Amino acid sequence: MAIGLAQWLGPLLLVSLWGLSAPALLLRRLGEHMQRLQENSGLHLRLGPGTATLPRAGWLEQPLDPFNASDGRSFLQRYWVNDQHRAGQEGPVFLHLGGEGSLGPGSVMAGHPAALAPAFGALVISLEHRFYGLSVPPGGLGMAQLRYLSSRHALADVVSARLALSRLFNVSSISPWICFGGSYAGSLAAWTRLKFPHLIFASVASSAPVRATLDFSEYNDVVSGSLANAALGGSLECRAAVSAAFAEVERRLRAGGAARAALRAELGACGSLRRAEDQAELLGTLQALVGGAVQYDGQAGVPLSVRQLCGLLAGGGNRSHPAPYGGLRRAVQIVMHSLGQRCVSLSRAETVTQLRATEPQVSGLGDRQWLYQTCTEFGFYVTCKGPGCPFSQLPALPSQLDLCEQVFGLSASSVAQAVAQTNAYYGGQSPGATQVLFVNGDTDPWHVLSVTQTLGPSEPALLIPSASHCLDMAPERPSDSPSLRLGRQSIFQQLQTWLRQAKQSQLQRGV
Repeated sequence: MAIGLAQWLGPLLLVSLWGLSAPALLLRRLGEHMQRLQENSGLHLRLGPGTATLPRAGWLEQPLDPFNASDGRSFLQRYWVNDQHRAGQEGPVFLHLGGEGSLGPGSVMAGHPAALAPAFGALVISLEHRFYGLSVPPGGLGMAQLRYLSSRHALADVVSARLALSRLFNVSSISPWICFGGSYAGSLAAWTRLKFPHLIFASVASSAPVRATLDFSEYNDVVSGSLANAALGGSLECRAAVSAAFAEVERRLRAGGAARAALRAELGACGSLRRAEDQAELLGTLQALVGGAVQYDGQAGVPLSVRQLCGLLAGGGNRSHPAPYGGLRRAVQIVMHSLGQRCVSLSRAETVTQLRATEPQVSGLGDRQWLYQTCTEFGFYVTCKGPGCPFSQLPALPSQLDLCEQVFGLSASSVAQAVAQTNAYYGGQSPGATQVLFVNGDTDPWHVLSVTQTLGPSEPALLIPSASHCLDMAPERPSDSPSLRLGRQSIFQQLQTWLRQAKQSQLQRGV
């Protein structure tokens, strides 16, 4: 190809949902890294050597404020199209929703819905979320602009895009539109069907945290259980080793002097560890590193699986750095090398400075934007509580909420109120949306905020054993477990049933 695939690729779905402290920034980089590898692999497999055909990108002019008809301001929203499997004007449309990151051509070529499209003759379209990737409205990212960034604005974009794209691609009025999304975008897929059932026929919501929460201590409850899960390569000894490693890090931090200086050098910290807030950031970053091994366990591109992490902590030490601390140190080196980072960033002041910048970042990751959404809609602040959590109690919830105050001037009470309003508006884990298939993996810490049990005959849920975050959406691999293969088959069968019902309904109406 004249243009390398790599430069076309943008992160897709697997960026972390955490509030944006240094720990969350690490998980976002990890998610981006994995998604680039998965998209790259998926595109190469589908395009084949020497193929020059890439999906087409397009742009829609969307109102900046869809709730105010007298406001004429607009922005350009990017979408991608794959029509190579489209069977005709009346065939289904698979609309892949973007979340808190950029979308690339792999969003319509790799993973599902692209893998499902041939069987159903579907047109595949992906829609980038406003304020992320290249779909950033003009005017910067100041507070006056960010007031137009929310899940409700995103749903309004889906509605207007669905109408515009129907005209652009000559989609029949009887064609069923099915939304797909993973993680936050999975929530959007469910909520689009909930709020606009006359426009969206059905949705597949993967790893969708539909319940907003201020204090997300359950995240580490799942991480703790997964570290002890033999099916993943974990054990009680592994979980105890993690706890011991963190206890050793805290001991060295408290000791100060030479012990703290040695810790900084051994873990590759970018800056000083003298400030308490920077020590908390380091502990949180190490926690995110372990959490990331669980959240993305078994996925292509993940630097460490649970099995590998446990192997390091159990036997990764040496004479100067005995296990399990030595194993944790080695784990940090592996992840930092994989992400191309020379050191572990942990300066709270530096993080605040970066998040205050109102110019859109070239990388398109949207760190400032996502922090704003956590402060004004979702919370999702991961904490470590209770005797079962193997990590440090730091960073605590107040320090995470303080980031909303420092960056946006939003008080902790306003964040708590916003979280409550989100759940009231969408219904939390009882949204009441029909023809939404919720798909989760029980290894994924986010599944506790999703719908994991079938709520009714038209409100199905699928919980895949030993599956991690959005794993069902990843490109298929020979190493996929039988439970994952069965899960994907269940998704296919549910879509088959729904689309058959749609066809029968059309015939009964004489359409």
